[in-house]
Amino acid sequence: MNGVDGVKVAVLLFVAAILQVSIFTQVHVLGGVPDLLLVTLVAVSLLRGAIVGAVGGFFAGLLVDTATLGTLGLTSLVLTIAGYWIGRYGETTGRDRGHAPFTSVAVVTVLYSFGLLLVHFVLGERAPAGAIVRGLGPAILMNLIVTAPVYALARRLLRSRSRSDYATEVQLLG
Repeated sequence: MNGVDGVKVAVLLFVAAILQVSIFTQVHVLGGVPDLLLVTLVAVSLLRGAIVGAVGGFFAGLLVDTATLGTLGLTSLVLTIAGYWIGRYGETTGRDRGHAPFTSVAVVTVLYSFGLLLVHFVLGERAPAGAIVRGLGPAILMNLIVTAPVYALARRLLRSRSRSDYATEVQLLG
């Protein structure tokens, strides 16, 4: 990944984190809250791979933790794991499939919610499992609605790499 690409990813995740903390946490539709940051992280991870997804997840989670004055590192941990897993899915299955962003968002929304619940539980903090389970269906629906425009924007900003940017095939001598 070149430097300009890294700056684009950082700016995209920074803007998504700020919008998530300032605007989208206030939007409640049928008990669900759309998670713009999670959807943006999924788009970036699918387009750029596991390492960029993990670093982006850590960066975005740290922004959210500091902006909300929450437990530092909690969101970073869960988003780092989510970014890595979705990046690996994109690398191994083919990121150009039409269903990949939607499948990834649906699965990672469930795993992210239960991951946060698990980390809160392990830390001995109050973890309202009932509220998370009740709001999970509407949250998945809201995230799926946001997926198409966010993925299209990320794909436009992070245009496909040329074939020369990928590693070439290794030839054995002898």
